Amino acid sequence: MTTEFLICIVTLFVLAGIGTPIAYAIIVASISYVAASGQGVGIIGKVLLDGLYQSFILLAVPLFIVAANIMNAGTISDRLLGFCVALVGRFRGGLGHVNVVASLIFSGMSGSAVADAAGIGKIIISMMTKSGHYTRGYSAAITAASATIGPIIPPSIPMVLYALVSNTSIGYLFLGGIIPGLLMGAVLMGMNTVLSHRRGFALEEPIPLSELPRRTANAFPALLMPAILLYGIYGGVTTPTEAAAVAAFYALMLATFFYRALSIKALYGILVESARSSAAVGLVIGGALILNYVVASENIPSLLAASLLDLDVGPMSFLLGIMLLLLLLGCVLDATTIILVIIPLFLPICRELEIDLVHFGVIAVVNCMIGLITPPYGILLFVLNAVTGIPLAEIIREIWPFLIALLLALLSLVLLPDLVLWLPKLFGYAV
Repeated sequence: MTTEFLICIVTLFVLAGIGTPIAYAIIVASISYVAASGQGVGIIGKVLLDGLYQSFILLAVPLFIVAANIMNAGTISDRLLGFCVALVGRFRGGLGHVNVVASLIFSGMSGSAVADAAGIGKIIISMMTKSGHYTRGYSAAITAASATIGPIIPPSIPMVLYALVSNTSIGYLFLGGIIPGLLMGAVLMGMNTVLSHRRGFALEEPIPLSELPRRTANAFPALLMPAILLYGIYGGVTTPTEAAAVAAFYALMLATFFYRALSIKALYGILVESARSSAAVGLVIGGALILNYVVASENIPSLLAASLLDLDVGPMSFLLGIMLLLLLLGCVLDATTIILVIIPLFLPICRELEIDLVHFGVIAVVNCMIGLITPPYGILLFVLNAVTGIPLAEIIREIWPFLIALLLALLSLVLLPDLVLWLPKLFGYAV
């Protein structure tokens, strides 16, 4: 390790440790490396421009953010919730099931866990607490856990970022996320069923089955969005980036003209909020591009790969070790930083060990999402605390059963790669 790289690492950890936003910490640390090594500051501009111009795929990120915010602002979320209540609300722990099913559906539109939790999740928490059958902590905990499904079922902003750093097909990554997302939903609903019976949660008043067709028709245009996205990508009609534009346009048309629930003033607010969110992600991406240049200059990936190969680590041992590391990192770092800065270090080792990059990418994203609800940091826990006012201690106390269920689902994805790769193979992916 050179002195310049040591300065970079120390600067990064010191700034992050005193609470500097991670994007700024990465940028300042990278600049300190460039300055200490005697390189011109202009190299930073070149790295940024090269990285952005060669990454047309990054346009999908702000477009998916816009689509999610439009879905939250209009009455689309309410209509989806009405459909879910009619579908699964009649069972014990019904609103918990509604919570999970709504996340499964909404994930096909937003691609963002935070958008899911702060939008439709806030509405369901209010429904659960007003019913009097669920504690505030339980309502927020299952909401946080179900929101992790958002970036697994396509579309997925984290998978777009992983495709950027790994040169992997977004289409196959999206396909690979469908079964894992459904599995995560199944284990959460299973845990909700167990806890509901154990705690004796009262049954909700069931919606008559005769009401289901009307609610389905009411929500049907919104339910079409995932199908339109998947057909566009896998039918060869659109690229993933163009599909993101279609998603944003479809959400806008739906909210404005079909449901008539979006005013010009509300749209302006949505665009401003989306621009802020996109800028926050963009800063992390920019910092990661510069830091990746630093890491490549120091030849860190090759040295790391060589050292691990010398230890004679098998593919499964490597995967389990990386999953444990990502879980620990997920307690203190956000998913974007892990995907853009940490994961690229291990991609050369995956290639050496012949680990499929689609399989690795999907389980890594699942891992990062679980990190969003892992105490003490767990950004989703803080988001729900901020938007609902429910004390953080209450949420953390109730999150553990759902966290264990998701970890078991993750372990099954690591040990059974075909859970991830079956659908991609079905559509022509060659492992």
